Amino acid sequence: MSVVETIVPTSVPAVFEVLADGWSYAGWVVGASHIRKVDLGWPAVGTRIYHSVGPWPLTIQDTTVVRAVDRPNHLELRARLWPVGAATVTLELAALDDETTAVRMTERVVAGPGRLLPQRVQALLLGPRNRASLTRLTDVAVGRARARR
Repeated sequence: MSVVETIVPTSVPAVFEVLADGWSYAGWVVGASHIRKVDLGWPAVGTRIYHSVGPWPLTIQDTTVVRAVDRPNHLELRARLWPVGAATVTLELAALDDETTAVRMTERVVAGPGRLLPQRVQALLLGPRNRASLTRLTDVAVGRARARR
């Protein structure tokens, strides 16, 4: 399991706005290369993002589904990358003040060969990618907030 955290210098609603925009997924999730479709109502429970992962021409097409949501503080996803496996990804947002958000991202491999790896090995493999994803999420959220001002 990988747990990474960051502080985002904008509000919780501004950060969640990025998470609620399924079309922005490839802009902040490291490895996602293309969004093919986003279900209407994203991020309602059961809705999906249809994405491609990896560099062309070696892309894998799969989906991510919303498993739980509590706007604007919690989003739980099941991200598939078959045949590699699937992971549960949880994003938790907490206000530190009106314009500062703590974001915690937890990822746990739940299916496929990666599930057999010890938790510490999963953390070593997933941690750097997830830290980079939170850096990208920060950049997108802050950029959107500035553009609105």
